[in-house]
Amino acid sequence: MSSLEAIYDQCRQGGRLSLEQGLRLWREAPLLDLGDLAHTARLRAVPAQEVSFVLDTNLNYTNVCDAGCTFCAFWRGPKAAAAYTHSVSEMIAKIKRSVEQFGVTTVLIQGGLNPELPFEYYTDFVAAIRREVPQVHPHLYSAPEIHKMAEVTGRDYEWVLTELFKAGLDTLPGGGAEILTDRVRLQLSKTKVNTADWLKIHETAHRIGYLSTATMMFGHLDTEQDILEHLEAIRALQDRTHGFTAFIPWSYKPDNTVLGRTIKAMAGPSIYLKVLALSRLYLDNFDHIQASWFSEGKKCGQMALHFGGDDFGGTIFEEEVHAKANHVNKTTLEGITSMIRDAGFTPVQRDTKYQVIKRYPSPAPLGA
Repeated sequence: MSSLEAIYDQCRQGGRLSLEQGLRLWREAPLLDLGDLAHTARLRAVPAQEVSFVLDTNLNYTNVCDAGCTFCAFWRGPKAAAAYTHSVSEMIAKIKRSVEQFGVTTVLIQGGLNPELPFEYYTDFVAAIRREVPQVHPHLYSAPEIHKMAEVTGRDYEWVLTELFKAGLDTLPGGGAEILTDRVRLQLSKTKVNTADWLKIHETAHRIGYLSTATMMFGHLDTEQDILEHLEAIRALQDRTHGFTAFIPWSYKPDNTVLGRTIKAMAGPSIYLKVLALSRLYLDNFDHIQASWFSEGKKCGQMALHFGGDDFGGTIFEEEVHAKANHVNKTTLEGITSMIRDAGFTPVQRDTKYQVIKRYPSPAPLGA
């Protein structure tokens, strides 16, 4: 077996880690060593001392959901007093307000898995965004939503994704991945899309012409083995399709969830930084690893920029899912650029596909 120092050397040279080597790093490498190795790998993938972000908002069209995920505080049954489903015109009005108030260039939209919504709702929504707010990129519909559309229509994933593509959709968010091992997924939600189908949906989307992100929610029923298997699965898919733009991990928030009645401890900053650093080292075919000021807190997010992260996500002007779990962080355009600059990097505004829109002033040199 390779010594830990030999694995370090392999990381410094950009060599591909095996699952066993990844587990060795998780279990034995000091956190600061992982951070140093991950930052070196980050500079190899994204050489500039820049950190990107997107002006976006996260809107939800329905909270009605039949998945019953034990980790989620957002969903409601169809007859619940707080259940809602917004019309396409109502959602377009929300997007227009976000443009007027915040200047957003991307809208990330996800919803509950509402079996009563016809497929035309989804295609009409995409077409309406393209028609009525053409300056905003629609980043819509996670894999569980695509799976639900296939169930409702009786068609396969390729047909669903092709029809959405014709309507004007060409990127998918990576939500609904949680942990891509069925041992864990079956405990979190027995009815939600399984690991193979989550991967199949993204592979099919990439083949059609979509770009998408990959995500991971950890810190609940998962182990380090599950985390590494998740990274292995998305790395293998990226080898085949090169369709993922970024990887985005975040920690589970237990408040107001069924699972939270038995799991109270959240993964703290040290575990988050370890996950982020290991992700950068393991996902050698991903250019972008997102550090989250939103899910982990602003200080931890800034630290993550030195542990392999090169992107700071979005401004997230509106968000409901984390809020229902009593987790709320907010910022402004000035706030997000200041956080990046204070961490020692140059802020760069990007679009959903990681194309540069605007570069902001660099931080002042130390001692200036």
